[in-house]
Amino acid sequence: MAHKKGGGASRNGRDSESKRLGVKRFDGQFVRAGNILVRQCGTRIYPGKNVGMGRDYTLFALIDGYVRFEFMRGGRKRVSVYPEPVRPNGASQNGGDA
Repeated sequence: MAHKKGGGASRNGRDSESKRLGVKRFDGQFVRAGNILVRQCGTRIYPGKNVGMGRDYTLFALIDGYVRFEFMRGGRKRVSVYPEPVRPNGASQNGGDA
């Protein structure tokens, strides 16, 4: 005869709360100072211009502006906030009616 119970459900059922990590504001989005840009474990993404980093590596905007994700040397990513939207290279200032 078995000396263990068959069900076994009481031994299962453990799980941790999800941390809700990830990018919260995306490239080109307007943000206010203090808005959280990225929640992360460790520095997967580094702070760039006008971006602060909290004790838990959360990145947040220091000024009102537009989010920009950039690549650094070594394939690392950083996020910056600029006061005006950054245009792609070659884009004209007046909408192309020159």
